Amino acid sequence: MKGAMDISFWMLATGYLLMLIPIIIFRYYRTGLERSTLWALLRMTVQLLLVGLYLEYIFRWDDWRVNFLWVLVMIIVSTYTVIKRTGLQMRKFFSVIFLSTLLSIVLIDYYFLGFIIGLKNIFTARYFIPITGMLLGNSLKNVIIALDAYFSRIAEERVSYRWELANGATHAEALLPFMGYALKKAFNPLIATTAIMGLISLPGMMTGQILGGSDPMVAVKYQIMILVVIFASTSLNVWLTIVFSKKIAFDDYLNLREDIFVRR
Repeated sequence: MKGAMDISFWMLATGYLLMLIPIIIFRYYRTGLERSTLWALLRMTVQLLLVGLYLEYIFRWDDWRVNFLWVLVMIIVSTYTVIKRTGLQMRKFFSVIFLSTLLSIVLIDYYFLGFIIGLKNIFTARYFIPITGMLLGNSLKNVIIALDAYFSRIAEERVSYRWELANGATHAEALLPFMGYALKKAFNPLIATTAIMGLISLPGMMTGQILGGSDPMVAVKYQIMILVVIFASTSLNVWLTIVFSKKIAFDDYLNLREDIFVRR
């Protein structure tokens, strides 16, 4: 099998004509989304082209130090995005979320790339960077949903939370229903997506491998493991983030601190 057919830059530009469909719809119904859509499209295009150019050189160098540094930058950007989207204080939560993300990535990458695939060097650019990127991209939205649901629920149900503590529950026991609520909110969409995989949708990685010339069964096996490691990495990241945030989020009397939020 040959690799996927190339798309010329001229045809790539022609493909943008498809964006007239959402723009016309948004314009007709006066949504005000046209400018933000075009800006998002421009950012996406520039960012992906720069990444494509950069990754060409990274794959050629294949220096583990450069690869690891690139992943650290990805984790920093992911951490910043999570904090901004949840409205938490940057200086209080940056180290917590960064450490949780780093630990989950290191553990899952080591197991998947080193043990399951059997790479001698798990920092090999062609595997390490794309796989880590998929893990980060998928865990980011779940961490945002979980943190927002967790702290919002505690703030809304302060009375029941304090009642549990007053009746002898430990801090961990009082927080148990809030953790359960956050996990349900974060993982219900992922569970639903995983359940219909292969019946309704073909995942991007599997499609890319097939277009690149891989045997369909090889692509399927990779995709199965990717979904497994995404689920494992995301759940570990969410759990670590919430557990590590306990000392920062609560005062000596186990009250939820108001100053952890930028705005509420």
